[in-house]
Amino acid sequence: MNDYNKDKIQLPHNLILKDRAQLTLSGVTDVDSFDETTIIAYTHYGELTVSGTNLHISSLDIDKGELSVDGKINSLVYIDQGPKATGFFSKVFR
Repeated sequence: MNDYNKDKIQLPHNLILKDRAQLTLSGVTDVDSFDETTIIAYTHYGELTVSGTNLHISSLDIDKGELSVDGKINSLVYIDQGPKATGFFSKVFR
């Protein structure tokens, strides 16, 4: 676990993928962006990029940290990073 997460309340993080068509995540702290081919979600373990086709967020509850996705899932990629930058310039310089 990274140092930047030491003082935050940790939600359990689980990932369940059924038949590459239904993805259920827990421990999600935010969803940055989504479209039919890519969903970018943040967890305490890093940024998670879900790639596929016909992706659809069927449910999202940030308070509980739960995310459900339907569609054809091709890849799940974690990227370790520090705290998410917010504000105008962080979005401009992505």
